[in-house]
Amino acid sequence: MAQPYRIDDDYFQKTYAGWLGKNIGIRLGSPIEGWSYDRIRETYGEIRGYLVDYADYAADDDSNGPAFFVRALIDYPHRIDEIGPREMARTCLNYVPDHHGFFWWGGYGVSTEHTAYENLKYGMDAPRSGSIRQNGQTCAEQIGGQIFSDCWGFIAPGNPPLAAAYARKMSCVTHDGEGVYGGMFVAACISAAYTAGSVPAVIEAGLGVIPAACLYAKVVRDVLRFYREDRGRDWHRCFGYIREHYGYDTFAGNCHIIPNAAVMILAMLYGEGDFSRTQVICNMCGWDTDCNAGNVGSILGVIVGIERIDRRWTEPINDLLITSSVIGGLNIASIPQTAELFCRIGCDIAESVPPAPWNHPSDPEERRLHFDFIDSTQAFRIETQGDGVSATIGNTGTVQFEGHRSLEITTRGIGADSEVRVFIKTYYQPSDLHDSRYDPAFTPIAFPGQTLKARLRGGGDAVDVQLFARDVNNAQRYRSKPVRLGEEWIEIAFKIPEQAGGLIKETGLILTNGDREPVPDHPLVVFMNCLRISGQPRYSIDFRKERVEHFGFSRGGVHTEISQFTYLNGLWELDGAYLSGSCHAEGETYTGPYYARDYRLSCTVNPQAGHHHLVNFRVQGAIRSYAFGFYGEDTIALVKKAQTYRVLVSKPFPFEHGKEYRFVISVTGDRFTLSVDGAPMLDFRDEGCDYHYGQVGLTVLDGSHCHYAAIEFDGNSAVVFAPY
Repeated sequence: MAQPYRIDDDYFQKTYAGWLGKNIGIRLGSPIEGWSYDRIRETYGEIRGYLVDYADYAADDDSNGPAFFVRALIDYPHRIDEIGPREMARTCLNYVPDHHGFFWWGGYGVSTEHTAYENLKYGMDAPRSGSIRQNGQTCAEQIGGQIFSDCWGFIAPGNPPLAAAYARKMSCVTHDGEGVYGGMFVAACISAAYTAGSVPAVIEAGLGVIPAACLYAKVVRDVLRFYREDRGRDWHRCFGYIREHYGYDTFAGNCHIIPNAAVMILAMLYGEGDFSRTQVICNMCGWDTDCNAGNVGSILGVIVGIERIDRRWTEPINDLLITSSVIGGLNIASIPQTAELFCRIGCDIAESVPPAPWNHPSDPEERRLHFDFIDSTQAFRIETQGDGVSATIGNTGTVQFEGHRSLEITTRGIGADSEVRVFIKTYYQPSDLHDSRYDPAFTPIAFPGQTLKARLRGGGDAVDVQLFARDVNNAQRYRSKPVRLGEEWIEIAFKIPEQAGGLIKETGLILTNGDREPVPDHPLVVFMNCLRISGQPRYSIDFRKERVEHFGFSRGGVHTEISQFTYLNGLWELDGAYLSGSCHAEGETYTGPYYARDYRLSCTVNPQAGHHHLVNFRVQGAIRSYAFGFYGEDTIALVKKAQTYRVLVSKPFPFEHGKEYRFVISVTGDRFTLSVDGAPMLDFRDEGCDYHYGQVGLTVLDGSHCHYAAIEFDGNSAVVFAPY
């Protein structure tokens, strides 16, 4: 029995370092993914830093998996004896878009995840969906079970058997055999890294959770033996041994787990506990570089902590995490937000109350961006306006509010006609991203009608500050009135105007110097303890203001999205004032605040063909939502989706094609009140209600085609909450 690990501030800080390490490895390895050792040496010589300046790095499958698979422990019971492959499989179906984004969709029988997804979609249960019996050994033993398992180590610190048990239940949804053992091994290593004193001890903990006779264990021990006999002198010679005995030519498939596992062990051993050296060695070996370096980054990040990860790796990332699930509001995140999610789930599993400073009251109505992780910036960025103006940001523990760390903003050269903007992006457009890796798509995370709140203080000299929100649809930057900061902490607030058809892309601070002249080389400093986005959205969507956004070339061709929408499947196009949706079997698209609970939603529905035209609410993903609308010939219904739709209540309604109908959906707790053109239609209480929050959406089924227009969302009487 593993000794209980103490859940304290160190747990949170180590998890942040591990998750940041994962994303460092992904970013470093991405440009050379699939390259050989020889090609890397011929092209770059020795890797010393990032090979590409990605700016805002787009989504990657290696980070998608851990960030969303862990949500099985939110949507279903989190205890290991209460959750199984069935719930893990449903989590996969719920957050993964249908054949775009999230995974590599390389073809049935070629891509392991693609194959398993198809099996699940058409009704096959897990673990058969990922089994050798179903898919064959080659497909089942590719690398995916390993690269997606970091989260299980993060939520079970110091308990490798428990981490491995969670990893096994998720990995078997898509993999089998060595593919599952790799997931268990990686999860156990990360878990052990919280308490183990060395890399060899971490590796031994990983070996302790997989069968001693399996090939994965044999390879790990073989590399360990070579390292000890070589006395850690020459990793190149060790890689030569791996290439000869466990190279890509030895195993079938696109990306087998065994060669890459060997590289991971080599890098960790010869890296000798140094994060940078381990990353360089891991990437120099080639093969699946981003996957291998990502897993190794998680393990080493937890071992060494944030203080021993070089700034050349962390600063370009700037805490940003972009993902590509089907829920666009969850695709805009940060490294610390996701790390805190892992830790709070870990606290639940350990039946432990989060320690200080993480025991702050949880206000369910807001997105709270704080800086309690050492070196965290929460993806804030800077823009300056005016000649000679400069600014920097950095995390500090020297100026605190009630024990919480702060973001230190240092400016120079601000005069009467200049300013500094410090902000986060609350929506992303194609021009913001370097490329279209894994097809990211977004819905905003700030909305008209919500309130921005910031806790601030000056650093000595008076500075004027405003809160702002940038609306790209209406080409406006809304500002609060200026407030002069002193050396006392204050909170300022600003309600985002409820302008029709708005889309909020940025929120943050504007720093000015009033009418004063700048003092050369004299800095003006502001400290921010947190920024909060709270309150109930109240806004509308006018499709005449929306755009088709072209994200560049992805693996499958040009990646396009309708602005502020993500889609599961179907064909969605702008047609004047309408969003046109059509399908052969199913078409769904989503928007709005993810954690909205009670609200009033209205939408104009104009059926064009077919008999299934729906407006969704409380959308928690692809297989969890409610919907109201035309559901069959001359029928109107309230339906609930739990993988497939089922009718809760229906009544006759002879609708016409080409005619507009105004749907109004009022949601309060478990009661849903539904009307058409002002006439009450259905009033239903779902006593088994288990979807308590969610986005809104539009759906067509069974070959239908529909035009939608004039969406209005009113959450003024609603509750917006998040489970963490």
